[in-house]
Amino acid sequence: MTKKSIIKIMAVAVAALTLLTAFTGCKKKGKTLAEVKAAGKLVMATSPDFPPFEELQSDGSITGIEVDIMNAICEKLGVKLEIASVSFESVLAGVQASKFDVGVSGITVTEARKKNSLFTDPYCLAAQAIVVTEGSDIKSKADLEGKKVSVQTATTAEEFCLANGYSVNAYEANADAMSAVLTGKVDAWVIDDLTAAEMVESNNSGTGTKLVILDEPMTTEPYAFAFNFGSEDLVAEINTIIKKMLADGTIEQLFVKYNAPYTAPSSN
Repeated sequence: MTKKSIIKIMAVAVAALTLLTAFTGCKKKGKTLAEVKAAGKLVMATSPDFPPFEELQSDGSITGIEVDIMNAICEKLGVKLEIASVSFESVLAGVQASKFDVGVSGITVTEARKKNSLFTDPYCLAAQAIVVTEGSDIKSKADLEGKKVSVQTATTAEEFCLANGYSVNAYEANADAMSAVLTGKVDAWVIDDLTAAEMVESNNSGTGTKLVILDEPMTTEPYAFAFNFGSEDLVAEINTIIKKMLADGTIEQLFVKYNAPYTAPSSN
């Protein structure tokens, strides 16, 4: 091998190493506890169409159970909460790209999601409710066989229904998923139980078609907050705060504030 060949091989090797480093360095990491404190804020992404967890008010503000929980956590951290309103499918994607520090939008912890996001400990258990129009012949989960259901895009309701062979119409907003069952485009609507209760109550206060929540849920699942990998020490600190808020009843009282039933996570 000539000296020229050796130099050429070394140059290729260095170029390959540089390219590999560039690609591995492209993946953005979440903020550490020190970085969040230095910034003085925690940027939260949410889809504010999920009452009582998040809801967009007429003045442009976003309120709800999870907003109150995150404000309490930020107070303990000594930082301000900054809220970014996005579609639900953009919440986790934005966190994974480190566009936002945390995703807070009624997010269920699943094994699939844990591969791409870092989750806090759960703060409550929720269920996927089945909603139908009053007088529907669907009385239980078994009656959904061969029926069409509506869900919100990128939710565990969509994942579960698709994985279990249901015919699914997915919508970006829950209001559209509800409209689909009201107008007969689908036979049932699958959505988290607390949000279902609030949206059904609001619908039924009007003069149009009434909705009914079936007694049998589709599934039960834990809710938590999503961060990007690299935020391990920040998540550990937040877990300590969540544990205290669960123990002293703070989180349960926030559910009471919004007239929502509360089920504590079994792990706590």
